[in-house]
Amino acid sequence: MARILVAGGSLGGLFAANILLREGHDVLVLEKATESLDGRGAGIVTHKALERGLLRAGARVDDTLGVRIQGRVSLQTDGTPDVTLALPQVLTSWSRLYHLLHEVLPPANYVQGASVKSVTQDEHSVMVQCEDGRSFSGELLVASDGIRSAVRAQYAPQVQPEYAGYVAWRGVCDESLLSKFTLDSVFERFGFGLPPGEQLIGYPVAGAGNSTQRGKRRYNFVWYRPAVAPDGLNALLTDADGKLYPLGIPPNKVAWRNVAAMREAGRRLLAPQFAEILEKTALPFLQPIYDVYSEQIAFGRVMLMGDAAFVARPHCGMGVTKAAQDGGAIADAIARHGATPAAGQAYQAARLQPCQDVIRLARGLGAYMQSQTGSRKGSVARSDEKVVRETAVDPSEATV
Repeated sequence: MARILVAGGSLGGLFAANILLREGHDVLVLEKATESLDGRGAGIVTHKALERGLLRAGARVDDTLGVRIQGRVSLQTDGTPDVTLALPQVLTSWSRLYHLLHEVLPPANYVQGASVKSVTQDEHSVMVQCEDGRSFSGELLVASDGIRSAVRAQYAPQVQPEYAGYVAWRGVCDESLLSKFTLDSVFERFGFGLPPGEQLIGYPVAGAGNSTQRGKRRYNFVWYRPAVAPDGLNALLTDADGKLYPLGIPPNKVAWRNVAAMREAGRRLLAPQFAEILEKTALPFLQPIYDVYSEQIAFGRVMLMGDAAFVARPHCGMGVTKAAQDGGAIADAIARHGATPAAGQAYQAARLQPCQDVIRLARGLGAYMQSQTGSRKGSVARSDEKVVRETAVDPSEATV
């Protein structure tokens, strides 16, 4: 049994911690937040690899995982179907996955308010020094502390998030608020709105209390829109009082004028079903789209995983699945090599190339959006059928 520290208590860290704990290791999760993370995030597309990861982590996988759909549809601006496709999938939410993973991790293995300040290591151990003065030691450190990873900043400072030139407006709308027209024509399917230069996707997810009952679900949307840096992006990241949030604006701080402009654009550019969903979403928020691409994810007794190692644009829907696969690969490497630097090298050998491939896939799917800004505006063509067929599917099924 090894003493293993996990920096970051979000989904990636919970996957790694639960898998390692069930393989007999002494695991301690260090989460910088002081409050519960439950309720964060929005929709998540599941894959078979994600379900396998959940089972390995000790989580329950059954009909309550999410909402099952049978197909996809893109809607023209008049609300009529354009492309339709039969593609069964299960759509879940960040909150549901967090609940499943958090409830199986013993409270004694989860420490909050532990923000990583620095990491040191020697021949036999690794030590984490936290901002509040506490320190923790173990034989290995698994860093799952997100896109702005403090651990990655120390070991690979050259790896920085790269802005892709567009943002994603996101939100969830209660099923009970929507018209029969919208419920009948799009709610039960993975929907696409594809106005020139933009892209919206949406699908049903569990509602309050993770309910998947009819009438109590929600519809999750993601609307990709160009935003030229720095001025266009900064305008979106500035609240109504003029404060700029350069690393990402909190949902409750998005300026009401920006929300109003987004909804008005929806009425002009999107099918009426999607415009209705945007109007009736209580708290839409936005996130800039970034790439994080690493050439190395093992550093002695430190391993990077999840968004600390790679951030793929959401088009391929593989972010959480990738983290589950990372957690399993770390456990496999430790099982073969023990809690040693050799385990880190084995993990890197197993996951570096697949994660780089996911980044390339996501960039391919997002190339059209990226071409909407800058000197090459409009230089990348888009096939609506290809977008509907290849968005948020397992990479082995994509042809980008």
